[in-house]
Amino acid sequence: MQYTHEAVELLKRLISTPSVSREEDAAADLLADYIETCGLPVKRIGNNVLIQEELDPAKKTLLLNAHIDTVKPVATWTRDPFTPTIEGDRLYGLGANDCGGGLVSLLQVYRIWRDEVALSDKDYNLVYLASCEEEVSGENGFRLALPELPEIDVAIVGEPTGMHPAIAEKGLMVIDGIARGKSGHAARNEGVNAIYEALDDLIWLRDYRFKKESPLLGATKMTVTVLNSGTQHNVVPDECRFVIDVRPNEYYQNEYLFAFLQKHMKKCELKARSFRLSSSHIPESDPLVQRCIKMGLKPYGSPTLSDQALMPFKSLKLGPGESSRSHSADEYICISEIAQAIETYVKIIL
Repeated sequence: MQYTHEAVELLKRLISTPSVSREEDAAADLLADYIETCGLPVKRIGNNVLIQEELDPAKKTLLLNAHIDTVKPVATWTRDPFTPTIEGDRLYGLGANDCGGGLVSLLQVYRIWRDEVALSDKDYNLVYLASCEEEVSGENGFRLALPELPEIDVAIVGEPTGMHPAIAEKGLMVIDGIARGKSGHAARNEGVNAIYEALDDLIWLRDYRFKKESPLLGATKMTVTVLNSGTQHNVVPDECRFVIDVRPNEYYQNEYLFAFLQKHMKKCELKARSFRLSSSHIPESDPLVQRCIKMGLKPYGSPTLSDQALMPFKSLKLGPGESSRSHSADEYICISEIAQAIETYVKIIL
């Protein structure tokens, strides 16, 4: 009960401290100060906050990870997003669900593991990382902290999953495309229309289906989400620019997909913004997943992206709250969900 109370009080303080991506300084200071008052060693890596103590080389190392940053509040909030408010079982505030609940719950679990479990009973080494810039996949977030971590065998990422393990996660690749034509007067049927040049490629993109479908993540998805062309009604456009949102399942690497699109979209120039946000997957046979299953938790695949995409080791998402509440107005986490999360994490890890 005490650990739940401390988790909720800490989360209230974090909600009161705006931490929009790339502006997490004050929240990182607050979290680091709290960790120090708990008698734990803390290391700052930019605005990432790390707890790492002496590791037993004979044991595997488990990373507990969640992120500090939030998205910007949407305009339809009906309350102050930076004023934590408890109504019944619900704690309202920006970042309460995504992913403050997981952040504070995992920290309390680290404290329980450190202070209340005998060394001989510890199955894992534990490392705790509160990362920043997750919502924007920023350069100074998990990527900056990764070289400072010890060798990690597996990670639990505290994103909201209703405390069921997400053992697969779709990746992301954003591609900028351009089709080129030649401008001319629309009345005289002059020039080469760049929109028409792009049409065949865009229709192919709309209709193509990749063969390998995942039982957890479904099909790899490609969606044109932005299209811009033309300057005015009587000028044939000489450029048509568009953006493709690609969400790969675990069977396809981003580099392969990009090369495949280049081969088939013959009239358009393509440029990938990044290849680094890959799909992730942990086998259902992994001991950590098996512990979840034995507790009655149900593995599933998640369509949403997290810092898992940057982890070169096995990981699963498991956290309090529901993904459907994330990035929405009047975001909340239930206090009972935080209590359940702490209890569940302890049973899995210890």
